[in-house]
Amino acid sequence: MPSKTVMSIGQCRPDNAAITHFLTSNFDVEVLATNLADDSLAALQSNAVDLILINRKLDADYSDGMEIMKLIRSNPQMEQIPVMLVSNFPESQEQAVAAGATYGFGKAELSSPETVQRVLDALGLG
Repeated sequence: MPSKTVMSIGQCRPDNAAITHFLTSNFDVEVLATNLADDSLAALQSNAVDLILINRKLDADYSDGMEIMKLIRSNPQMEQIPVMLVSNFPESQEQAVAAGATYGFGKAELSSPETVQRVLDALGLG
């Protein structure tokens, strides 16, 4: 059984596959994929999650992933779970950090040592 659980919210199928491969190849994790706020919040209430990755723009409806992060941060049962934004845009990363996220990564950075270290730290394994 994997030692940690990562929830990946709002990725398209190819990106979800790439992120899942990155995570399971580098860490002892299980990946839960969700699409929108409702299924994500329900999954968070019924699963112990160690890290949440939220796409900047949700694939299902192109809504803003920051809105889900705000819902998570405002819920006392979930507010301590580390959240990372999946975005290649530094300004989006900075906005996410200002709103309570840990600095995340873009899909183009999946193979970088910095991304591996950020995820290790967020999972408490660094």
